Amino acid sequence: MNEMKDKVCIVTGSNSGIGKETALALAKMGAWVIMVVRNPERGEKARFEILSQSGSNTVDLMVCDVSSMGSIRHFAESFRQKYDRLDVLINNAGAVFNKQEITVEGFERTLAVDYLGPFFLTHQLMDLLKSSAPSRVINVTSGLHRSGKISFDDLQSEKSFNGMKVYANAKLMVLMFTYELARRLEGTGLTVNALEPGFVATNLGRSSGSLRSAILFKMVRPMQINAKKGAETSVYLASSDEVKGVTGKCFAKMHETTTAPISHDQQLQKQLWDKTVELIGLAPD
Repeated sequence: MNEMKDKVCIVTGSNSGIGKETALALAKMGAWVIMVVRNPERGEKARFEILSQSGSNTVDLMVCDVSSMGSIRHFAESFRQKYDRLDVLINNAGAVFNKQEITVEGFERTLAVDYLGPFFLTHQLMDLLKSSAPSRVINVTSGLHRSGKISFDDLQSEKSFNGMKVYANAKLMVLMFTYELARRLEGTGLTVNALEPGFVATNLGRSSGSLRSAILFKMVRPMQINAKKGAETSVYLASSDEVKGVTGKCFAKMHETTTAPISHDQQLQKQLWDKTVELIGLAPD
């Protein structure tokens, strides 16, 4: 626990659910936690609760809409003005939308929140992560990735849209991004891993706007684990000495787990990387 004291940790989507519990646990360990949230009012309420429960005075709040590349760019610039290092980046924010929504930048919103956002945020903070090595990037995926598919001719689901299918696709992309990035960063001291938190009772489906989804989430709630339990693997990957130097893996219940065969297709990983770089307007490698 002392190893986390004063380490700078970003947790996106940390005003509720797994993200909030992750931020709380890291604050209790003495880390400097930056809560990255979209809604400042809800974020400040959650920050106050974390400060009260942890006894820590090193919990900061910064606003960023991870579905917006412009917002991410602005956040990264603001973060560099306040902090000169970054030890842990936890890409936790996630959402499912029942109806197709397009962001002002022209991205399908589920893809933007769950995949493009983490990809771009990691890219924008890469210099700080590298200079702070040994450092860690942790991407939250889902067991639903096993039903995901990669369709390069319809990456933004313009031909057909189903909220949960798009979410599963995005979580598969997160895994493939994790594996590809880990390979590209070998030898830098910066590790990249993913995790499946399990079937957790969170606000994930709240943004779907569907009464049917709301009823379904309520029905399955008794079968779900609580957010504190769901955050355990995120905290483990952020803080444990057991995974020091471990990279390019996926974990569940604090143990390495297997993922869908397609997620390990290196040619597909590279194609997805190149397509993503093109989509969000980054300079090609």
